[in-house]
Amino acid sequence: MPATLTSKHDSAGWRNIPKTSKPVDPKRVAELLAQEWAMFEATTKASGEHNLKASKVLPLGVTSSFQHWDPYPISIVSAKGAYLTDVDGRKLLDMSMGFGAMLVGHLNPKVMRKVKKAIRSTGTLFVTPSPTATDVAEKFQRRFKLDMLRFTNSGTESTMYAIRTARAVKKKNGVIKIEGGYHGGYDPLQVSVKPHLDDAGHAEAPTAQVPPDVEAGDVWVVPYNNLERLEEIMRDHSEKIACFMIEPVIENLSIILPDEGYLKAVRELCDEYDVALIFDEVKTGLTAGVAGAAARIGVTPDLITLAKSIGGGFPLAAFGGKQEYMDAVVDNRMAHFGTYNGNPLVMAAAEAVDEICTPEALASAEAINNATLAKLDEIIVKYDLPAHTIGLGVKGALIWSPEAVRNYRDYKATDFETAELAWLWGLNRGVLTPPGLDEQWLVSLAHTQKDMDKMVRSTEELAKALRS
Repeated sequence: MPATLTSKHDSAGWRNIPKTSKPVDPKRVAELLAQEWAMFEATTKASGEHNLKASKVLPLGVTSSFQHWDPYPISIVSAKGAYLTDVDGRKLLDMSMGFGAMLVGHLNPKVMRKVKKAIRSTGTLFVTPSPTATDVAEKFQRRFKLDMLRFTNSGTESTMYAIRTARAVKKKNGVIKIEGGYHGGYDPLQVSVKPHLDDAGHAEAPTAQVPPDVEAGDVWVVPYNNLERLEEIMRDHSEKIACFMIEPVIENLSIILPDEGYLKAVRELCDEYDVALIFDEVKTGLTAGVAGAAARIGVTPDLITLAKSIGGGFPLAAFGGKQEYMDAVVDNRMAHFGTYNGNPLVMAAAEAVDEICTPEALASAEAINNATLAKLDEIIVKYDLPAHTIGLGVKGALIWSPEAVRNYRDYKATDFETAELAWLWGLNRGVLTPPGLDEQWLVSLAHTQKDMDKMVRSTEELAKALRS
């Protein structure tokens, strides 16, 4: 059994908990929310009109359900660098950046040059082997220290094929996943994605919640940062379990860092009980550092999934890992197909991203992120806010809780009303952080400290309003 953990977080990330705090007045929060929603509707009329039109052809008027919020989402017509322009003509600082897909910035010049060259002289789709795909695969192999990899077109495809690969190698079908964790649309991974607590069972031994439209198979759900429950499940069911799918740092519940030593102990348990360890780095990847979260934390999984940050805004993903697992693709124990896999346009963008994301460039963006987090810490202390900062690489968040968030149940105990207000307050002042109250901002390679200070000023204005 691995050593019992303390609540100290892994040193790879940033978390600063204030020594004291004072609750915010719920009545004041409600008053400000009403004010801000009225302002939103008054200044985004064209977005409202567009949503009405779009809703006649697209369910909810959006192309992916996460894009929708009530009463309607804003609609974007163009983007460049770190900024968006909406249908109402407003220029917005983009702090979401496609959940990390736009790490190098919107319309990055080097990405655009390489893609335009591919359109003019290479082609858009071959459906045959191509040196362009091989060249990029070699770059990613070196960067992420993978024995082999395959390209896909989305994070969902990559997590699905990683699980299928683990099943083929282990000759078992069961899956363990983290309570609250999201890994795309594959059926086993739809279990207990942000379940209602009334149905989720005990915090230390969650009950798997399976949506009615899902055929999940054998899936066990464990709390993040809980080694005891993980070992109990492996000890009792390892003969059925093929893999443990986990984000090394959870990034669909704001940001939740691993406890110090947690992932190393997870690696040991997977080895002991013959369970494949899969790191879902769709959202971490290059945003966590030059070689991803696994390298930053110092734990090597058996398989890794990548997407978003590696493609420069183009639909690119990948899965790969140790030779003994990727041999299942070589010998067709796990057949992997895809018409658009490794197409020349996407490979051109990926080559540019690999060239752009140098250690120096990512370190510079991370320094801006850390400076921003430190400025927000000063505001939290100055106004005695019940909140704290958290970050990893070029991503960060302000969590409305005076205590550390270590798992899904902690996340559910945060102040969502004030979080909604903070998001809406920023949006009404030209700063778009991700909707949903469960994501994180991104400092892209196009952001400057001057850009980030807009968010800092907006946060201080909100703090003043909350305490007035």
